[in-house]
Amino acid sequence: MKIRFMSLASGSSGNCYYLGGEGYGILIDAGIGVRTIKKRLKDVGIPMESILAVFVTHDHADHIKSVGVLGENLFLPIYATAKTHVGINKSYCMTQKLGISAKQLEKYQPLKFRDFTIESFEVPHDGTDNVGYCVEADGKTFCFITDLGEITETVKKYILRANYLVIEANYDAEMLKMGPYPPYLKERIASHTGHMCNSDTAEFLATHWSPRLHNIWLCHLSKDNNHPELAYKTVELRLKEAGIVVGKDVELCALKRSAPSELYTFE
Repeated sequence: MKIRFMSLASGSSGNCYYLGGEGYGILIDAGIGVRTIKKRLKDVGIPMESILAVFVTHDHADHIKSVGVLGENLFLPIYATAKTHVGINKSYCMTQKLGISAKQLEKYQPLKFRDFTIESFEVPHDGTDNVGYCVEADGKTFCFITDLGEITETVKKYILRANYLVIEANYDAEMLKMGPYPPYLKERIASHTGHMCNSDTAEFLATHWSPRLHNIWLCHLSKDNNHPELAYKTVELRLKEAGIVVGKDVELCALKRSAPSELYTFE
């Protein structure tokens, strides 16, 4: 069975990821415009009609911008926790509120969805409610962890299951410290319910890598406090210090903020 993955956008301005099986797929978050979603899927030969559902990580605008239209106009089920659904419909960005399309998820309760088994789990962030996703299909395990302030024991447990990992490297600590953000925002970003910095992500990956982990994608990079090359190099060098060679032991990619990645196919 072929499993396909693609980032449609990954950054503080909007996030959306595609994961697909044979002739169908799901979206993880929908924080970019519907037209953009359709075009980026079409450009790689994926019809919008093959998308069967959207799974939401949390209720911040850069993750939910289009869920109202996708759910109520295109009739896609929108899966999220009960608290997240409340937060979604209260969000300023939701011009189209969710109604019958809203489907409730329970954390740690696996959901069978076609060939996918999808399990949500708690992550520390300052949304109304926040989850990562672990998706198993055909003996492969994908883990999506975006927007978290630290890696808890719970998050660690799911990362260690992953063959394919999407994980946040939001900011460079020095860039954030020296940057133009007001103090309260800097404190929020660097807090345990904020975001992960490049060096913390690098340290965790270097000290917890195993041969079962084949691909790492660094996601949700800040526009003002990070660069893709800096995030990539920070992780690559720390892995090298631990004896893990990028391109040999593991593949590494820093996802683009506002442009799609390539379409990856895993058999």
